[in-house]
Amino acid sequence: MTTADTLVRANLARDVWNVLTRELKPVLRDPFTLIFSLLQPLVFLGLFAPLLISGSNAPAGETLQWFVPGVLVMIVLFGTGATGSNLQYEMMTGSHERTLVAPLARSSLLIGRALKEIAPIVIQSVIIVVIAWPFGFSVNPLGLLAGLGLLAVFGVGLGSLSYTLALGTKDREWLFWGVQQSLIFPLLILSGMLLPLDDGPAWMRVVASVNPVNWVVQAERALLAGDFGAMTVAWGWVSALAVCVVGLLVGVRAIRRSS
Repeated sequence: MTTADTLVRANLARDVWNVLTRELKPVLRDPFTLIFSLLQPLVFLGLFAPLLISGSNAPAGETLQWFVPGVLVMIVLFGTGATGSNLQYEMMTGSHERTLVAPLARSSLLIGRALKEIAPIVIQSVIIVVIAWPFGFSVNPLGLLAGLGLLAVFGVGLGSLSYTLALGTKDREWLFWGVQQSLIFPLLILSGMLLPLDDGPAWMRVVASVNPVNWVVQAERALLAGDFGAMTVAWGWVSALAVCVVGLLVGVRAIRRSS
């Protein structure tokens, strides 16, 4: 590696850090937004989980072992999937254009924003686990750490794709939310996140087998239970890494084109 390459990498790392700290400041100043964004997963945990428990012959703790990991992935799916709306708002107000003239690498503007999503994912996931624990949910500590890492990687990829969608739709909010909602709910339903797909139609099981969200959900269930050797863990990491790499590649390309 040449000195010039080293300098470029160092400058990119510095720019990513600057963008990351800039994006985290509003979260630190107003942590209530993190709590408010937990409303949806808490509703599912409080209202949907009892239905699963009452409709199953399994103990409550066993049902929660199956359901809670799906709720953690839901946090990532809905949270990072909507982050592009923030960038869209900045473009509509002119803030994004002012950022583009800053002496920053264009790729750092997306990478720093995407990395910012890790903090809310970790904090909200830990809160959900703590809330579910008194009701019979148990978790392997090392598995939880590995599961949070998996969610972080997956979240960076989804966040990047959301920012890419915002760059593509520009000031057309209706288009952003139309595409986002059209993708989010099929991914959710066809992941076995809320209901098992074992007894579902054959076509659903086929689609679920190529749905990366499905593999991340299954990997989370295995990791939180401490089953590190399960094949679903490997497939979950492959799926999360694939989404992360694709998201960053198309996102960086989109933000360079927009400048």
